[in-house]
Amino acid sequence: MIEQNLAAIREKIRFICGREKKDYSSVRIVAVSKGRSVEEIGRVLSAGIYDIGENRVQEAAEKHAVLHRARPSVIRWHMVGHLQSNKVREAVRIFDLIHSVDSLKLAAEINRHAQAAGKVQEILVQVNISGEGTKSGLSPLEATGAVKEMFSMPNIMVKGLMTIAPHFFGQEKARPFFAGLRTLMEELNCLLPDVRRLELLSMGMSEDFEAALCEGSNMLRLGRIIFDGTNQGASGAG
Repeated sequence: MIEQNLAAIREKIRFICGREKKDYSSVRIVAVSKGRSVEEIGRVLSAGIYDIGENRVQEAAEKHAVLHRARPSVIRWHMVGHLQSNKVREAVRIFDLIHSVDSLKLAAEINRHAQAAGKVQEILVQVNISGEGTKSGLSPLEATGAVKEMFSMPNIMVKGLMTIAPHFFGQEKARPFFAGLRTLMEELNCLLPDVRRLELLSMGMSEDFEAALCEGSNMLRLGRIIFDGTNQGASGAG
């Protein structure tokens, strides 16, 4: 099932990239494995997906302990859920990329623990592009100053932006929100030197990844559609 689901997803991505004149090889699928077993993740890895996303640090730590021994240089771990300050130390130990940096305070905490670990932690800045009170993230206006300030922190590297669009029935309604994040990144890149250029747009989940792709996403956080073959369900990280 997982292998067939991934084949169908890849075909859909390939079709959209062809239609939108987008480089298919530039799109990365992050398999969001919240609540999934190590065996299920192993099947995703066998199908050639090596970016694994987790919502909770403790769950990730348990899976990391098993899988890192088996495939230490293959898996790239992504933190895609809300990160609490008291979990930062463990998150820095486990994750290659933290998607959900939603404040300067959290960025400073990550920088502190990364420095102690002798690591430069790659991060994405989470932007609440829709302005919903139930969602975490900086506002678009806050994000510009925050990204500049984060570049002064020596042990983090801002790689791009992340957002979660409102949950709609019908993907077309989500497109303006994804377009807004793409525009924000373009504006930030005009203000930043080339060596600081943001590259990653983490947007699009099981229910709306097609719309996100059309609006420039190059990192899709997919869970249900990989493991269950469905894109129906409550909005979340995958």
